[in-house]
Amino acid sequence: MEEIKVSPDYNWFRSTVPLKRIIVDDDDSKVWSLYDAGPKSIRCPIILLPPVSGTAEVFFQQVLALTGWGYRVISLQYPVYWDLMEFCDGFRKLLDHLQLDKVHLFGASLGGFLAQKFAECTHKSPRVHSLILCNSFSDTSIFNQMWTANSFWLMPAFMLKKIVLGNFAKGPVDPKMADAIDFMVDRLESLNQSELASRLTLNCQNSYVEPHKIKEVAVTIIDVFDQSALSLEAKEEMYKLYPNARRAHLKTGGNFPYLCRSAEVNLYIQIHLRQFHGTRYAAISPSMVSAEELQVQESQLSQHEDDDQ
Repeated sequence: MEEIKVSPDYNWFRSTVPLKRIIVDDDDSKVWSLYDAGPKSIRCPIILLPPVSGTAEVFFQQVLALTGWGYRVISLQYPVYWDLMEFCDGFRKLLDHLQLDKVHLFGASLGGFLAQKFAECTHKSPRVHSLILCNSFSDTSIFNQMWTANSFWLMPAFMLKKIVLGNFAKGPVDPKMADAIDFMVDRLESLNQSELASRLTLNCQNSYVEPHKIKEVAVTIIDVFDQSALSLEAKEEMYKLYPNARRAHLKTGGNFPYLCRSAEVNLYIQIHLRQFHGTRYAAISPSMVSAEELQVQESQLSQHEDDDQ
């Protein structure tokens, strides 16, 4: 049942979008892998951050759809980082290397947590203009794994994979969700021991988001109403943390809605990014925005400026 892996869309993505490998740290073993698609003239693209089990390929449907609409999209895969400050420092260096001043971040699960921590870490010199948090969390204590967080590095790969697979949906799911799970299992198999151990360590070491540091950042929260690895309490905590966030709910989608409900997720990303059209933080090529929409955006901007004055 490897439907996604053999699908025309996935094969088109793999054959047309090159995978880049970039080293920004002194340690040559720390390699960022990324797909950078869409107009390079855009200086504030949307960057997609995967979950523990994900690689840069898991967002191929977002890359294809959004670049087709004129957006610049970067989907990436992390090097091995063992603590959050180290990750934030490496990600900042990556943005410097790519000559990107500010970016929009879409993060799924761990990716969403890392996106929030990076926004928090750089709040004095902001690098994050907006956040889209998909099935994400704000406090690692929800996983009750802090006591094991320091021992993941010792565990063999098969044990780490078993821990991750324990959070995948069990029982009957619709065919698209089953294909998404199969694809994510395949991606999980491609990760080595240190990649998995470091991600689980970031996912579970004692840390939480300080929302007052990122209150200026526009946030959209995407979550699902059916079974996912996140508890209802974790979702409620996110709503409390970001009372002004836009909320996008999917009836179904499980842990990986960006794969099995990609049309809906892509639409929510588009709606989120539309608020920045016509500004210097637009993630889309101006030529791809209709004149009418630009006019509306400009009039809204001038209205805000008048209100500020």
